[in-house]
Amino acid sequence: MGIWIMAGVTYREAARKKMLWMALAAGGAFLILFGTGLHFQAKSFAARGVGVVLRREISFTMLTMGLYAVDLLAVLMTILTSVDTISGEIASGTIQAVATKPVPRWQLLMGKWFGFVGMLTTYIAIMVGGVNAITYVIAGVTARHVASGLLLMWMESVVLLSVTFALATYFSTMTSGVLALGLHGLAFLGGWIEQFGAVTQTQSAVNVGVVASLLMPSEALWRRAAFEMQSPLANALRGSPFSTLSVPSLGMVFYAVLYMAIALVVAIHRFSQRDL
Repeated sequence: MGIWIMAGVTYREAARKKMLWMALAAGGAFLILFGTGLHFQAKSFAARGVGVVLRREISFTMLTMGLYAVDLLAVLMTILTSVDTISGEIASGTIQAVATKPVPRWQLLMGKWFGFVGMLTTYIAIMVGGVNAITYVIAGVTARHVASGLLLMWMESVVLLSVTFALATYFSTMTSGVLALGLHGLAFLGGWIEQFGAVTQTQSAVNVGVVASLLMPSEALWRRAAFEMQSPLANALRGSPFSTLSVPSLGMVFYAVLYMAIALVVAIHRFSQRDL
């Protein structure tokens, strides 16, 4: 019961601070911009008589581009909105008002975690569904395997959320945010090194990317999601800038789940032992 009470409090706190509304407003603005661009692109295709196959593949590429932007927005929202919820409340002393109640600390932390997971789930579902709906209405295409792609994008955000919580139990708000973004940036760079290594058939470069994914598996989850959602032709021909030449395996997905669980255990242990 304590977990669900804290999850509700986290929701209300996010609404009170207008974080939730600003994130939804930014997401709405993105969907409007994406739909406008896609509309004019489709209108141009019709005026120039572009072939059906080419039109379909370009629309698929724009859809993947939109999903990539959604993924980046979700990553930023995850870290920036959650980084202050533990370390900031410890620094300000407001955490003591709740931690002194007859609620175990692990329930307090897990309640906050579930609250943010609920917000992220809502946000990602709205954004991924919105991008696919807009593309279907305007261009007549949707991503393949939307459910599995959405789940992988959601997992990426949950992994980052768990890591941010773990860091926030050790460091200040600013330090935790820098470290979380830095780890994801490391994974992002490693992912591109791995892709270029696959293009040039340089196994050492591919290995560098794999090691970066082991240090932080967030970007690997997006690359697996992109592979799942792209058109079969784009995956076969590697004709899109978002094509994944070195596809993360299902083993990496399971590793990301284990990584998330370990980060949560570390966060709970440290928060339970920390002097507030």
